Amino acid sequence: GAFHAVQKGITVVCSAGNDGPSPQTVVNVAPWILTVAATTIDRDLESDLVLGDNKVIKGESINFSDLRKSPEYPLIDGASAKASSAREDDARKCYPDSMDKERIQGKIVLCQHNDTAFTMTEKLIGVKTGGGAGVVFVNDKARLVASKSGSFPMTVIGTNDAAQVLQYINLTRNPTATILPTETVTNYKPAPTVAYFSARGPSYSTPNLLKPDIAAPGVDILAAWIANDTTGDTALEGQHPPSFNIISGTSMSCPHVAGVVATIKSQNPTWSPSAIMSAIMTTAIQTNNLKEPITTHSGAVATPYDIGAGEVSPTGGLQPGLVYEIDPADYLLFLCYYGYNTTDIKLISGQLKPGFSCPENSSTDMISNINYPSIAVSKNATEFSVTVTRTVTNVGSDEETTYTVTVDAPKGLKVTVVPDALKFTGSTNRLIYQVTFLYSSPSFKEDAFGTITWTNGKHKVRTPFVVSSNLRGP
Repeated sequence: GAFHAVQKGITVVCSAGNDGPSPQTVVNVAPWILTVAATTIDRDLESDLVLGDNKVIKGESINFSDLRKSPEYPLIDGASAKASSAREDDARKCYPDSMDKERIQGKIVLCQHNDTAFTMTEKLIGVKTGGGAGVVFVNDKARLVASKSGSFPMTVIGTNDAAQVLQYINLTRNPTATILPTETVTNYKPAPTVAYFSARGPSYSTPNLLKPDIAAPGVDILAAWIANDTTGDTALEGQHPPSFNIISGTSMSCPHVAGVVATIKSQNPTWSPSAIMSAIMTTAIQTNNLKEPITTHSGAVATPYDIGAGEVSPTGGLQPGLVYEIDPADYLLFLCYYGYNTTDIKLISGQLKPGFSCPENSSTDMISNINYPSIAVSKNATEFSVTVTRTVTNVGSDEETTYTVTVDAPKGLKVTVVPDALKFTGSTNRLIYQVTFLYSSPSFKEDAFGTITWTNGKHKVRTPFVVSSNLRGP
């Protein structure tokens, strides 16, 4: 269906998936699909835990706590409230029915949440029905995304902060605390960062095609919501359902990019889906609001496996300078390289040009030569050299212009671009260049990332590349 849409000039944008941060989790990896990863924004939804000694632990959640601001509520570790028939570890994680209701009555309960046996919502309900005054979950990843608890006091803290809370509980005769209602923190830094749940590359099925393609805001996104939703997740007791909601996921980042696609299409109505995809990818943003490289949730510098070409620019794609175009018929060669035969391809495409047939030597390595706005090649031998070809089209306002190239490559990888200058004229608006990748160090076994950048002084066209060690191939 996506292929047929692109055949008819409709750009298709899809989510990368929410199974990150493990590698090879990205989905929707066909070359005719613009695949979107998720990043954070510069807004934090903070719900603080205030201890009896007035120490403030910053937490994350969306709650409308009605607890008093003074830390006067008894604070207890879930393990200390273990029911007689339960295991201590289950109570520490606040499993349903694992805690003695009398022990948590009127208290704020500290719950470890480093498992998947029960959701936070299920654990919260257990504390709430047991008469607890509030709940504090401990989870480093969940701390990065605001969870909702309605009017019940709840916050999520990280493991380092949890150690301080446990120390306070263990060293204090009558530990107390309170949970403050959510406050919005603006200009939060650093942002963007890659969401922990955002699916990662490389693509398991197509390592010679770099995915995801682009990243966009996908954490704590405020947007319109169905007005008849009466579930406890969104509507507070006794109040009308809200017209807006806050949700996280690559399904939130995807429509951001769809909006950018629509903007570009409105200004360039004759552009093809591949040209629009190229414009978005080659003008992507590389730095955060600290003017440093975008990082992952763990603080590591993000790679193209995390964010593809980078963070989407709302306006950069309107004037990209150069674009990489792919005719829908060329996508059929991708299917050949992937292993489909001509009969199967005809069933998928619905139409084939007269005389079309798959090359006799088709292999997945040939996918690297599709005219994609990124480059992915595989290293599978000690002596490694491979050359790929790309064609760029000048869509800038200057018909007579020259682009020169710069290469950013890691040590041990030699990257040569020929020619190193592209001279466009009024009669020549499409030019070809070749890129050769050569390992100068045979012991290089890690995936290598870099960029090829063309510039004419007015436009900067950035093409990310990855040379895979091919140790994780299918």
